[in-house]
Amino acid sequence: MCANFFGLNAVKHFGANGLYSTQRINQNPYMNFGQAGLDRDTFEYKSDSLGRHTNEANLIQMIKSNPRIRQILRENGMQSDLNMENLRALLAGHAKDTQKIAKGITEHLPVALKYGVNEKSLSDACYLHDLGKVLIPDEILNKPARLTPEEEKIMHTHSELSYELLKHTDIDTRTLDLIKYHHQNPLGSGYPQAKPDFNADINLQILSAADKFSALTEKRPYKEPLPVEKALAIMYKDVKEEKMHPFVFKALVAHVREQMPIPTTAKSA
Repeated sequence: MCANFFGLNAVKHFGANGLYSTQRINQNPYMNFGQAGLDRDTFEYKSDSLGRHTNEANLIQMIKSNPRIRQILRENGMQSDLNMENLRALLAGHAKDTQKIAKGITEHLPVALKYGVNEKSLSDACYLHDLGKVLIPDEILNKPARLTPEEEKIMHTHSELSYELLKHTDIDTRTLDLIKYHHQNPLGSGYPQAKPDFNADINLQILSAADKFSALTEKRPYKEPLPVEKALAIMYKDVKEEKMHPFVFKALVAHVREQMPIPTTAKSA
């Protein structure tokens, strides 16, 4: 794969449904991505129907019925207290924002990649991917400073906790895997540790990209929202490092351009 930041020629396998990309990304990674001209498919958000998985009574029952959840909590010195206030804010804000961004990415993918998207599983996973944060202590989740290594380890349990909370519900296996591995990538360098046959398919890469862009551009207790162009510059590093398929990034940029103008910050050659 060409290592040049601009004019990147992505020819190496990125693990997205076994597809390769040979399209060159324009020298200005923000401004000159043409739109795909794809038909707009329906991307239904079933957030209301998923509410049964996010109410307090059901969450308590999920914890009681799953020894693995209690093991994770015990190993990390955590309690089973539920932070419902944070969960409600997360579902109303970040979760729905992640859904909308994933929808936009999907709509701007090339047709060959778009056919690999399971829109229902992706939408459901976008809404539920951070459910496990209901068990992360507030002093860690909303700490107005950098986490210590020990706190970061606890924070990283949220994706597996999301999976374990939902594992015995009617959520399908495909969606559960997206939820569990939304912080993984084609290199397997994310978390939690993936099995040898793990494949960061197009659905997972869309979810990961949407989640990261939403997180970068929203206000958190420990940071102000980043400008769109800076968030995209950070995410473009994932393309260079082969953690994201270039077409997923290109589709994200096209979606963002539809939503808001992106100032030109780089000179064209």
